[in-house]
Amino acid sequence: MTGPKNLISGVAKQVSKGPWPFVIAVWLVLVIASAVVAGEVARRQAEHNIGRQAQAAAALHAAVLRSELEKHRSLPLVLVQDPEAVMLLSDATPARAELMNRKLELLADQTRAAAIYLLDTNGVARAASNWRLPTSFVGSDYSFRPYFTRAIAQGSAEFFALGTVSGRPGLYLARRLSDRSGRLLGVVVVKVEFDALEQEWRGSGEPAYVSDQSGVVLITSVPAWRFRTVAPMTPEQRRLVLAGQTLGHDALGPLPFETVPGGSRLVSTSLNGQAQPWISAQAPTSTPGWTLHLLSPAGNAILVAVTNARAVAALIVTLLMVAVAILIRRRQLALAQAMAQVAARAELEHRIDERTVELRVANDELSRQIDERQQAEASRELLRDELVQANKLATLGQIAAGVAHEINQPVAAIRTFADTARAYLDRDDRTGARRTLTRIENLTARIGSITDELRAFSRKTASTPSAVDPDAAVDGALILLSGRLRESRITLHRSPAPAGTRVLAERIRLEQVIVNLVQNAIEALEGEPNDTPHLTIAIRRVADRVEIAIADNGPGLDTAVTKALFTPFTTTKATGLGLGLVICRDIVGGFGGELNLREGPSGATFVITLKAAH
Repeated sequence: MTGPKNLISGVAKQVSKGPWPFVIAVWLVLVIASAVVAGEVARRQAEHNIGRQAQAAAALHAAVLRSELEKHRSLPLVLVQDPEAVMLLSDATPARAELMNRKLELLADQTRAAAIYLLDTNGVARAASNWRLPTSFVGSDYSFRPYFTRAIAQGSAEFFALGTVSGRPGLYLARRLSDRSGRLLGVVVVKVEFDALEQEWRGSGEPAYVSDQSGVVLITSVPAWRFRTVAPMTPEQRRLVLAGQTLGHDALGPLPFETVPGGSRLVSTSLNGQAQPWISAQAPTSTPGWTLHLLSPAGNAILVAVTNARAVAALIVTLLMVAVAILIRRRQLALAQAMAQVAARAELEHRIDERTVELRVANDELSRQIDERQQAEASRELLRDELVQANKLATLGQIAAGVAHEINQPVAAIRTFADTARAYLDRDDRTGARRTLTRIENLTARIGSITDELRAFSRKTASTPSAVDPDAAVDGALILLSGRLRESRITLHRSPAPAGTRVLAERIRLEQVIVNLVQNAIEALEGEPNDTPHLTIAIRRVADRVEIAIADNGPGLDTAVTKALFTPFTTTKATGLGLGLVICRDIVGGFGGELNLREGPSGATFVITLKAAH
């Protein structure tokens, strides 16, 4: 294929002849026209998208405001039913007033209300949450406030105004309070300030404000807009709004931009000394007549959208014209392209052949590595089995003395009983001779069970798990270690498994693990002064698992040792190799179980956890 440099040089040679001047002129006209049209479409689309996002954000702001108001509107409903409030306004005493003051103070602190206070029928505050402050409402007359007169007349009232004492704006929620007979006692008033909400809006970077039915801005993230109006007011409207309010001389002036009701539109105003366009969105609130307004910045977004649209349009037109130029040039390049394609095909085939050889060599090398890996895995499994068998034979060597003692005692007893039987036969006492021979038979059976256990323990076994009685494995281990337990004067406590319990394991290997753990416990108890050494073997069922716990009351293990307890060559014995517990854990892991050290108040407790066989 012809290279890019050759294609560019060919096009450049044809610029000065043929249709190229006309093509360039058409390209310039199309670029300018498409940029203008695309810019206008992108501007309208950007305004629409920003307006939709602003509308959603305004609805979210309105929902947050609704949640805040509903939380505080429930306070007057609860307080008008409070028996202590009824008692205070029915018969005011200093004790009742102090009790109510404390309750209102705690309630205001918990609900984050600016103030909560009770007015009697004359509008005098009898209790207030700010009773401790210098600006306490207690004793003040609020009968002139519109929320008091409206609540008395209508039962409830909501009024946004500046505080007469604090001078801070807030929404006053008032509700009439009567006793059970319907006798008017006073009014409960909750003042809600929106500083936290306004601060949250301010942090979003999008100016937001709430206007009432008269178009007066009440809540706003821009403090300078408070008590401004969304549209100019007539003198009569100003007089009605100022009734019951104490506002500054700048109040009720129009906002520095015009807001059109319904939908979203582009407005321009100045914030932080910088004039920029904004998208105005509106959303209704739960308070009748209140409307939430939100301004979303639109300047950068519209500029970026218009710029991108113009760039894309110019690029598309340019690409189309390049395509036209390529089509014009195509006839002249057909032969050269065909020759280049033949050369490229030959080069590709040559590279494919080279790559095929490389892949074949790599495949052979991979096959060789797989064979080596399989051989290594087989060697590792063989080594692991040999290590388990070596550990088993080493364990037999360690317990040989105890087993010999177990066999010597019955052998000595058999000799004594044989002499006794001979004496009975000499006296022609067949009953005594038969009784003595029965004892000899029992002793030989005991020796046979010990030797059978030794033979079974010493031979190699497969590690395929099957259903095994855990008590039988413990019995086999204790046959080999009972002599050493008696010699060391260790008391054995056993808790057998529930009836019918079976585990997935291989009996001889499980027995090997138990022998190792019991032998470790015996060595730990022999090396420490202990008047009552004892060993506990308990088997219990936990859901679909079976736990075999082997615990001693020896000195336990140091923290430094427990951290690396199952690491090869970690041991506390002077002549130990540190492989016993590693092999035990490997054996138990082969059964699909776990071997862990469980912390306890004293000694060491090893727990073998195996799957229960169903």
